[in-house]
Formats: sequence, C-alpha cells, structure tokens
Amino acid sequence: MDKLLLIDDETDVQYSFRRIFDSPEIELTTATSGEEGLRIIPKLKPNLVIMDIRMGGINGLETLRRLRQLDAKLPVIMMTAYGTTQTAIEAMKLGAYDYLLKPFDVPKLKQIVFDALKAARAMKQVVSYQPLLESEDYDLGIVGRCEQMQNVFKLIGQLSASDATALITGESGTGKELVARAIYNHSQRSSRAFLAINCAAIPENLLESELFGHERGAFTGAANQRIGKFEQCNHGTIFLDEIGDMTLATQTKILRVLQSGTFERVGGNQPIKVDVRVIAATNKPLEKAVATKEFREDLFYRLNVVRIAMPALRERTDDVRLLVNYFFKKFGQEQNQPPKSISQDALSLLEGYHWPGNVRELENIMRRALVVTKGDAILPSDLPPELTAPRCAPTGESRSDRANPVAEVGNADVATLAKALFHRAKLDSKLKVIPAVERELVIQALIETQGNQVQAAKLLGITRATLRKRVEKFGIRQGLAIQ
Repeated sequence: MDKLLLIDDETDVQYSFRRIFDSPEIELTTATSGEEGLRIIPKLKPNLVIMDIRMGGINGLETLRRLRQLDAKLPVIMMTAYGTTQTAIEAMKLGAYDYLLKPFDVPKLKQIVFDALKAARAMKQVVSYQPLLESEDYDLGIVGRCEQMQNVFKLIGQLSASDATALITGESGTGKELVARAIYNHSQRSSRAFLAINCAAIPENLLESELFGHERGAFTGAANQRIGKFEQCNHGTIFLDEIGDMTLATQTKILRVLQSGTFERVGGNQPIKVDVRVIAATNKPLEKAVATKEFREDLFYRLNVVRIAMPALRERTDDVRLLVNYFFKKFGQEQNQPPKSISQDALSLLEGYHWPGNVRELENIMRRALVVTKGDAILPSDLPPELTAPRCAPTGESRSDRANPVAEVGNADVATLAKALFHRAKLDSKLKVIPAVERELVIQALIETQGNQVQAAKLLGITRATLRKRVEKFGIRQGLAIQ
C-alpha cells in the first residue's frame, strides 16, 4: 500500500483528496500545516507528499527545504491557486517532483500521482550487484552467476566509485535499467535524485522540453515556464533509456551538457549550469547508427566511456533456474504466500526456450504460470504453448537468425503454435481458442508496454479504440491499462 501525505490548510481540498484517492491501494493522511507535516513524516514514512505553497505558519517552500533534509529522495508535488507560477518554479529548483495549479484536473492529478509513486519506488529500490548467495538471499538483486554477469558486476563496482558516463547496451528485457539503478545506488550520488527517461516513449516534439524545460511562450501551449529533468536532477543521476531513438537536434543538446555541464531551456537564451551524472542505454547498435549518420559520432564517444554489455537470456540459460527461484520468492512476498516450486520437466522447457523477450519475458511467463496453476508446483501444462510446442527451425539457421525475434516468428512457427493450441482444445472442451489467444495477446501487450494503451495498440496492430473494447470485453483489470 502506498502512503500519501497531503499538507494543505483548506478543508475542501482535504475532502476532495479523500474522495479522489478512496482506494484500498492508497493510505491518505492529511496535515493542516508545514509544521504538522514535518512532525508526521519521520513516523509515517510516506511514499509521496502533496503540499500547498501558501499555508498558515511556515510556507510550502520552507517546508520543502526542511523536508529535503529529512529525506532527499521523497517525491513532493506542490500546489498553488495563483496564476503566477514563479513560486512553483522555485519549488522545482528546490527538488519538487512536479506542481499543479488549483483548481486541478482530476485525471491529470491521478496520472501525476501515479508517476510520482512509480518514481519513488524506483528511487528507493536498492539494487544489489553482489553474486548470489547459496541461501538465495538475493532480494531486489540482479540475478546471475554466469561469467558474462560476473563481468557486469565488476563493471558496476568500478563505475560506482567514479562519476564516469556509462553506456549500457543489450536487447530489450535484459535488465539495463536495473544495472543503471545499481550503479546509482552504490555511487556517491545515492542520496540525490535518480530520474529515468525513456527517450522512445516520449514524442519527438516533447522530449527536448521534458529534458531541458521550456520558457513561457516557447511554443503553442507553453503557458508557463517548465523546469526540465536535467535541472530537477542537479547533483543526481539521470538515466537516458533508448537513447538511440533520440533526434539529432536533441543529441546536440545532450552533447553540450556532457561537455560543459550547461544547456538552455527551449525558447530561452540563458545558460543553466548543472552537475548531473548521465547513464545511457540502448538496444540498437550505435556504431551502425553513427555510420549511417543517424547518431552523432562525438556523442557516441562521450557516452561510450565505460560500456556494459548485457547478455541475452538465451546466452546464459544456466541462470534460468536462479531467475525462476528469484521470481517465485518475489511473487510470494507480493502475495504474502509461501514461494511455489516447479517440476523438472517444466524447468527443462524454460531452459530450452530461446527467450526473444529475455528476462522480462521470463518474469511475465512465471507470473502467468502462478495464476493458472492448480497446485503448489508449476507443471509443463501451466506454461504457454510456445514453450511446449516443438520448434521448426529451417535448415542452416544462423545464430543471428535465432537471436532475431522477427526471424523466429515465421509462418512455420505460427502453424506449429496453432497445432499445439488445437491439441490443447481437444483435451479441454471449455477452451475457446480464438478468445483465449486474443485475451492473452492483449494482456501480454499491456504488460510489455507497462500499461501504455497507445504503445500496446501499435504492438498488436490495432487501433486504441479497438484495444479499449477488448479490455472491456475480456474484463482485463484496469491496473494494466493506465493510459
């Protein structure tokens, strides 16, 4: 359960928040002054604070300064009822996560709170890079004993002792963000902010504003000045995921930050100085992008100071058993239940699979298996058809072909999966193949895109309106579909 603290002296606002966040997943506590809020925080240990700027007693800005001394990582959202946002801008410079103008838009408020809680969990999650112990004491760890992962652990340790820029490469789902957070948690900047930006998920025309902020009137819709992520993250660490999808114009600004530590907001001409450690990641071969002029060569060399190459799961199948145990323990703790077990036959299927989606795919499959299993152990029948169906690989298939998910899903593979599904349907008369497959595809697309309906619809090759209808039709819980 997430703990939310509201600091506001208006009873109407407190009443509105109780109605808006009346949920078993959120515990809302209110305080009527900054002094009361500061007294509550050490004992309550909230995940997020929402605070008005103008209150009786000490104002919101002073409360924020004192709060930062108590917990520098605690996200704080500021609110103001006044047309000018200069005080809110000042709050952002002091480390506030975001700010809202009163009266606030309820859907926007919910989305900002959702994002802030997600950021709080990411910032406070300590990722260990120590090798696993025989006692399976690897809570919140990067799991792996193979030689490739041992090399990753060593590089994390070496990077943590410095402020060097790092470039993490590897396929999607290999754990690049976990490595970035491990570097951050073991660095001298661990008491400061950590912000992760997915460069591929933000529209091209908004990314520059998101990173560097903008001045009022810089473009249509820029009604107020905005503080960007680099400015918010001063003295902290910023993680630029999928940096290979960044436009050349934005790459130029990133290069300037790395070279001089300065940038200008969109529409501004005043240089802003920041001290930010940059960790970047990509699933694209940047060397090829440099050769085709799609990525700046000078930026590539600035980022590629220390490279950490994350191995694909199919290259370290000996770690599958460890990962399965890790997920069993993780899911058991989430559900407050004893960890499940797995049969040797089911484990052999997992170890023999080619894992185009890497560790993320394994996690999703294990979560699904725990839902559908009827006993205490995962059996082969609890695994998806693609794991139990025989693979039909064409003669002369190369290693690179096997590594390519597009090459894996050819007509022969689809036919094999269809045969396996119909065989399963003959054994279970209640199984309706098309609805079952359609529902599973929607769920997996939402999981793969962290609930982003726009991206999930693109992944499925349907419109967002059609996806919404499928979500309603199959009764998919709304926690998956956040947008």
